[in-house]
Amino acid sequence: MARTGNKSIQAKLVLLGDMGTGKTSLVLRFVKGQFFDFQESTIGAAFFTQILSLNEATVKFDIWDTAGQERYHSLAPMYYRGAAAALVVYDISSMDSFVRAKKWVQELQRQGNPTLVMMLVANKADLETKREVATEEGERYAQENGLLFIETSAKTAQNVNELFYEIGNFFVRSPMC
Repeated sequence: MARTGNKSIQAKLVLLGDMGTGKTSLVLRFVKGQFFDFQESTIGAAFFTQILSLNEATVKFDIWDTAGQERYHSLAPMYYRGAAAALVVYDISSMDSFVRAKKWVQELQRQGNPTLVMMLVANKADLETKREVATEEGERYAQENGLLFIETSAKTAQNVNELFYEIGNFFVRSPMC
């Protein structure tokens, strides 16, 4: 994370989580305001930038959207190394994706930057009728591990902008910036 000039912050942000949790859909909703019912799987990683204007500063996000397939797992450290923030995404309708999200959190706690801001993102809130992971379960895990927590839906845009604004505001308030 670097402050360039008076009120400008540049922050590397990485998205991690299982395939099909909606990482790319979250980024596309935030960056382009788009949602596709059938999103191609990310190969390796995709890179996006987005500038967020907040009251106190401008935050330029360098966003690395990593592939969720197991065969790309070994590439992940290349993307989260040097990241200021990590969004660990799971699908509320998949307990397996929540279990994998916990493994990502543990890996980041072991390997990642000690000042890394981590947010646990419970995506696909629009699938309430298929929910396998209770909101309270995600909140509790996040609280026990010092993570920020939010439930989102890339499909309906629920809390997508709020997610990035919360991360951006965290950087603005951070004494490291």
